[in-house]
Amino acid sequence: MQGTISKDASPRTRAAKIRERALNLGFHKVGIARAEPLTEERARLEEWLARGFHATMQWMARDTERRADPRHLLPSAKSVVVVALNYYTPHEHDEDPDRGKISRYAWGDDYHEIIGDKLRTLLDWIRAEWPEAEGRICVDAQPTMDKAWAVRAGLGWIGKHSNLITREYGSWVFLGELLLNLELEPDVGPAEDHCGTCTLCLEACPTGAIVEPRVVDANRCISYATIELRAAQIPEEIARNLRGWLYGCDICQDVCPWNRFEKPTDEPRFEPRYGQTTLPLAEVIAMDHETYVARFRRSPIKRAKLAGLQRNARALRNRSGD
Repeated sequence: MQGTISKDASPRTRAAKIRERALNLGFHKVGIARAEPLTEERARLEEWLARGFHATMQWMARDTERRADPRHLLPSAKSVVVVALNYYTPHEHDEDPDRGKISRYAWGDDYHEIIGDKLRTLLDWIRAEWPEAEGRICVDAQPTMDKAWAVRAGLGWIGKHSNLITREYGSWVFLGELLLNLELEPDVGPAEDHCGTCTLCLEACPTGAIVEPRVVDANRCISYATIELRAAQIPEEIARNLRGWLYGCDICQDVCPWNRFEKPTDEPRFEPRYGQTTLPLAEVIAMDHETYVARFRRSPIKRAKLAGLQRNARALRNRSGD
């Protein structure tokens, strides 16, 4: 019965129950880490920032101490429950040059809402089981280091393309965290790195954005240029290497050998909206604001704004000679 588990439940029992409940809610992997400062990870972040690799994303440079210590978000935090949700769907891009490719993660509904809803349900259940529980949900928008926590919790390792790789689902996973004031038995520790000597992702990046293993220079990155950059024009060195990408880029993940082990997700909200993995460039360029709002409501694509999508579409049409 809910509410019957007392405060003296062991950390191991609590952890096992929370893992089981999270998996029942549809998460594909669950791990637990102690809520302690990410000291080494913060040092690497600050080195990356010092090299200017965050480009115009100034929010990434703010409060690195807060970003690296979960107790700034929940002062009573003792444990971090880290979840992964597989988003792979077995569809391919249309290579028609009159259409622009969308990154796989943005084909369906906004993952922030999907993971957030599941984590809220999990937190409600935890509070019913242990009334003393306090929690904080984190899904990308909060200042946390999602990939670092996933490594700490044993979900996978950071690939040379800088994305988290899991043995079961490759890198096609979304991440989220639940900070808790409960003592939970943590997982054994970081997963072993299985990239070996492979450098396919570095070699495949058309703009050379992966400047060294696990280090991406956003200034050169197609995903950054087509999603986050707010300039009127895409930099020429990126524009001439877009390879048909209208929103985001999956090249480094597409070539990753670990993504040969992908499994179709059982979350229907990640299926491509309207069955589309690409968008007609002429349609995007002619789109008005009202149509844009209706078409991309609750979609990750809204991140680029209408002006950004139209800028990207024009860059692709210019490159195709139209």
